[in-house]
Amino acid sequence: MFTKPRTLLITGCSSGIGEAAAHLMRGRDWRVFATARKTEDVERLRQQGFEAFRLDYEDPDSIMNAADSVLEACDGKLDALFNNGAYAVPGALEDMPVAALRSLFEANFIGWHDLTQRIIPSMRLNRSGRIVQCSSVLGLVALKYRGAYTASKFALEAYSDTLRQELWGTGIHVSLIEPGPIDTRFTPNALANFDRWIGKETMKASPHRKSYEKRRKRMKKGEPGPFKLPPSAVVKRLIHALEAKRPKPRYYVTIPTTVMGVAKRLLSTRLMDRACLAAAKSEE
Repeated sequence: MFTKPRTLLITGCSSGIGEAAAHLMRGRDWRVFATARKTEDVERLRQQGFEAFRLDYEDPDSIMNAADSVLEACDGKLDALFNNGAYAVPGALEDMPVAALRSLFEANFIGWHDLTQRIIPSMRLNRSGRIVQCSSVLGLVALKYRGAYTASKFALEAYSDTLRQELWGTGIHVSLIEPGPIDTRFTPNALANFDRWIGKETMKASPHRKSYEKRRKRMKKGEPGPFKLPPSAVVKRLIHALEAKRPKPRYYVTIPTTVMGVAKRLLSTRLMDRACLAAAKSEE
């Protein structure tokens, strides 16, 4: 008996987790709709045989066009959405430009809501669907100099927990994947964003200057951490979230995420602050 392949929309497929997810899920007989922010990356994905579309979370028109194109291509029967692709702007919150925070929240949160909101009605009609959100260990705990990124991931965690409750009984499942350090271009991109939004002049005048200098050197080195895993480790959890009869609300990836998740449940706020400060100090 012939059955159509399950359909999956993945964002942020130019590299890293999104790229790995697109290839591995296609290998599991999913019909993958892959998206990327840059036109040249979309063309490369098409050359690799994907049905690919441009989608930039900071561009509402691209979100609308991609969502409409995907739903048209699958006759309104999209089985799953994997929201993925975010960036960091490192720096102390007192040094963070308002424009940087607005831009980051568009890319890391508002755009995700825009796309998800456009997909849910078709899933409701089909009485089934999987929405998987790629969060972070920094959606569980806050670390200094990561406030902008952490705030966006805390928002995503609350959003996803609320959405899961609101979709209860509809056949639509909402899951969060919370990776720790993953071997992607996240750190080089974060360094570029630091230079763009904080820059040398702000760094020189900041009371955090010495810490910035140490962290910038570390980011520039790009040395792998002891617990860093490949993107396929995230896709392993994605497979369960998409294919299991009872997907989990949360999936931890890497030892640091597991440790931090347990610590947050067991430690007082003061002790948690000390643990996070110690973790941050070890990076300098």
